[in-house]
Amino acid sequence: MSPRFTKFQGYGNDYLVFEAEQLAGVGDLGSFASRICNRHYGAGADGIAITAQSSDDDSDFHVRIFNPDGSEAGMSGNGTRCAASYLFYHDLWSDKLLRLQTRNGLKRYHLLERSGNGSFLFRSELGQPRFDSVSIPFQTDQPLERVIDYPLEVGGTILKVTALQMGNPNCCVFVDDFEAIDWRRLGPLIENHPQFPERTNVIFIRVRDAANIEERIWERGVGETESSGTCSCAAVVASVINGKTGRTIDVHAPGGIIPIEWRPDGEVVLTGSAGVVYSGEWLMN
Repeated sequence: MSPRFTKFQGYGNDYLVFEAEQLAGVGDLGSFASRICNRHYGAGADGIAITAQSSDDDSDFHVRIFNPDGSEAGMSGNGTRCAASYLFYHDLWSDKLLRLQTRNGLKRYHLLERSGNGSFLFRSELGQPRFDSVSIPFQTDQPLERVIDYPLEVGGTILKVTALQMGNPNCCVFVDDFEAIDWRRLGPLIENHPQFPERTNVIFIRVRDAANIEERIWERGVGETESSGTCSCAAVVASVINGKTGRTIDVHAPGGIIPIEWRPDGEVVLTGSAGVVYSGEWLMN
């Protein structure tokens, strides 16, 4: 059986969504993800999302996310939102609340709007950040309760970084001008820095004002992306704990503007859209 999928995108971050039974005959899901995500020889995507109906009472569906390099992500804000859109689009779920179990725990998606052209708007509860160096994980001589303004040696220079766990390891670098820093060169160097034993997402942040930030993203296992839900959430949290913004922020990514709130109860909430692109069938062996 040739696996069938539907491609969705959220703010330019695109995912191929499968039902688990479609991939029952695939032995190595990481290798499969690498092949089908290739933009020249495959369907092309920033990752694949695999959905399966849950058998427990706490969640409705399980979702796994694989990156183009074959690694499995702990969490993807945009990827899981694309998976949620798939479930509504194909009439596999109809309640306004959808509970998705991920490798990083349970995430709650509230459907706010649905349009006839296959576009969906959700309020997504994406979890609470963790700040200690062990949880990120980030290796230091002594464990740190928070990693803020840490002097990280990268490519012969010292960068002040803020690191945190937001479903995945995230490293944030505040800049005054994206053009003045070679972020595309620094991104992979930080992603693979030995002090991040599980690698890391890298977010370069320019603060406009207390309610608006801009970002450029180098995503772990993906590279440069138009947007990333977890990276944008991490950028908001990093901006707050550095005293640069309030807790409700519009994040301006190349793929669009993403409203995010870090609630007083610690939950990070992203309100975002995802839209269908096409459905297809993978014919290659």
